[in-house]
Amino acid sequence: MTQVQTKYFTCSMKLSIIIPAFNEELYLKNCLNSVFAELKDSNKEVEVIVVNNASTDSTREIALTFPKVILVDEKEKGLTKARKAGYLISTGDLIANVDADNVLPTGWIEKVFAEFAKHKKLVGLSGPYVFYDMSKFDNLQVRLFYYLGYIAYLFNHFIFRKGGMLQGGNFVVKRTALEEIGGYDTNILFYGEDADIARRLQKTGYMKFTFGLPMLSSGRRLTNEGILIAGYKYAANYFSILFFKKPYAKNASHAEYINFR
Repeated sequence: MTQVQTKYFTCSMKLSIIIPAFNEELYLKNCLNSVFAELKDSNKEVEVIVVNNASTDSTREIALTFPKVILVDEKEKGLTKARKAGYLISTGDLIANVDADNVLPTGWIEKVFAEFAKHKKLVGLSGPYVFYDMSKFDNLQVRLFYYLGYIAYLFNHFIFRKGGMLQGGNFVVKRTALEEIGGYDTNILFYGEDADIARRLQKTGYMKFTFGLPMLSSGRRLTNEGILIAGYKYAANYFSILFFKKPYAKNASHAEYINFR
């Protein structure tokens, strides 16, 4: 692909950033500020959608203070239900799944466009979390989990052809591929939703997990549960989705989605 073709392909795409939010009054403003700071000097076509997932705090009102935000109200609680509600009204060629307690690092949006421009067969793009409210030592432990996950991703995606590696809250999928696999599985409320998307996307094209696309996020869930316990839950649900096509902790996932917000 020539430089001119690359530029045209990148600029012709539209990105929809979908942010599910259940009682996120403490975090949503910082998230949206980081998104619009990225867009301030950008010429990319981007829409920002906040899905108010039956919040009982001021989440909805905070979203409304940003004039460029498209607000959707989804009364039925559940992360995948909120993602789906945002996806259904989105108009982008690329669907970015960003959590309300995230903060976009400088250059995140540009990297997304560059990756999809460079790889025509790319259908899913993701990167790790870096937890801004946890210690360097804790982040180092999390990094080790990511290295193990990355090794599993290489085998599963390129050798066994069973799925990729997508980090929930920091992954972007091509709309046509998401449509091809039937969108989000709303029977999965929390744990395993990203692994399920990755498993089903396998048949549509190439997925890339790169440490070059980090996302800043709150480590509140890891702090409350402990890194080892949280790591075990994510791993158990990942492999359960991979081999049995259902999450390991389906019954507990709804409560955990609510309690950590």
